[in-house]
Amino acid sequence: MTDFPADFRGTVLRPGDGDRYDAARALYQGRAADAGPALIAQCADEDDVATVLRHASAHGIPVAVRGGGHGSDGYAMPGGALVVDLSAMKAVTVDPERRMVRAQPGVLLGELDAAAQEHGLAVPAGTVSSTGVAGLTLGGGIGHLMRRFGATVDNLLACEMVTVDGRRVRADEAENPELFWALRGGGGNFGVVTAFEYRAHPVGPDVVAGQLIFPFDQAADILGKLPAHMATAPRELGVLAVLAPAPALPMLPPEAHGKPVLILVPVYTGDLATADEAIEPLAALGRPVANLVAQMPWLRANSMLDAVAPYGKRMNLRGGYLPALSTDAIGTLLHQAATTPANPGATTSFNLWSMGGAISEDVAENATAFSREGAAWLWEAVNMWDDPEHDAPYEQWAATIGEAMRPHSLTSGYTNLTDDLGDAWRSGVHGNEAKLRRLRAVKATWDPDNLLRFNKNIAPATAG
Repeated sequence: MTDFPADFRGTVLRPGDGDRYDAARALYQGRAADAGPALIAQCADEDDVATVLRHASAHGIPVAVRGGGHGSDGYAMPGGALVVDLSAMKAVTVDPERRMVRAQPGVLLGELDAAAQEHGLAVPAGTVSSTGVAGLTLGGGIGHLMRRFGATVDNLLACEMVTVDGRRVRADEAENPELFWALRGGGGNFGVVTAFEYRAHPVGPDVVAGQLIFPFDQAADILGKLPAHMATAPRELGVLAVLAPAPALPMLPPEAHGKPVLILVPVYTGDLATADEAIEPLAALGRPVANLVAQMPWLRANSMLDAVAPYGKRMNLRGGYLPALSTDAIGTLLHQAATTPANPGATTSFNLWSMGGAISEDVAENATAFSREGAAWLWEAVNMWDDPEHDAPYEQWAATIGEAMRPHSLTSGYTNLTDDLGDAWRSGVHGNEAKLRRLRAVKATWDPDNLLRFNKNIAPATAG
């Protein structure tokens, strides 16, 4: 790649460039640092993106794309690859009159939230500040606001994209509508998106959120009651249930620190005067040892999970949709939480996201590539560690979790909250065979040679 285009105006980094190269390739997934890309093209603008893609297309070079670098697979910096690095493209503009937000692909969730909140608005998105909005959006986008306002893709109005041969196109409901359909859940398979336009909603500035911590021996009973409770809960209430080691809080006895507990994480974005009506029944599902729910700014509520998502840890991630939070599924998760291997510096959590409301009821399954039909809950198992010597044991652990949860899970899923599980998994994750055929046809139109293959890849349809 020594003949890189002279008209590229950004920064080009190669393995011999020392600290600058190492800093540029650092990702959320620490294991991605084990093997570095051949060249990182840090783009200054859309022209640079087009320049890199024209070069790659002319030479048949596959391309990886880095936005926020938060994907658990580490696909943003593959060993030996050419990387289009969008992290410097960080412009965010807000139109408060039309309640629209426009963001470039290097924008992180915390930056998007802060810009929108200056006008009392929020874009339904993720829950960790360091998440890149590009990958989050293209995979679907779930978070605390999904029961009220839907997935991120349900609030996506348009994308501006550079094609693999360097053309600029727009995709929305009127212009390139089939591409727009695919971009809402199909990931980075079709081109490099350089701008996202979102619908925003009034939220905050204050909400009611926090943690309800219960002893582990209450977890089965509480999780058994939770589905019926959420079936009648207001859409303004989002709930995450977490099985994780107890934090070292002063109100918890020292002997409980590090031992499994159940944590309910409610986020209520409705009228503050009615917050107690939404939160108190959750606490009454059991006998909490700590109630840390309080009124707080939306920006604080939507960054509560930052502490459990540190950048640079080695990690794996498994997840899927549950049609119901059954007794058997609960039992499987509780058993895995109680028997997770423990090593110094390692942390494990099992998360259950309550769906329903807008994300489940307001948008038809086939309206976007993002699948959600029949999904009542989303489960994820996250393990993080420091030492490479633990890679193999934790990969086996993750495989065990996946197999144990398979009988309870749908074949469809949320691509952002699980590692890539291979061809058979990818063939079902978007919901049905017709959607997969449609996605493959869009891929064949926009990336027929599959240059954008460092992702949860959709193979282009072949002629005939």
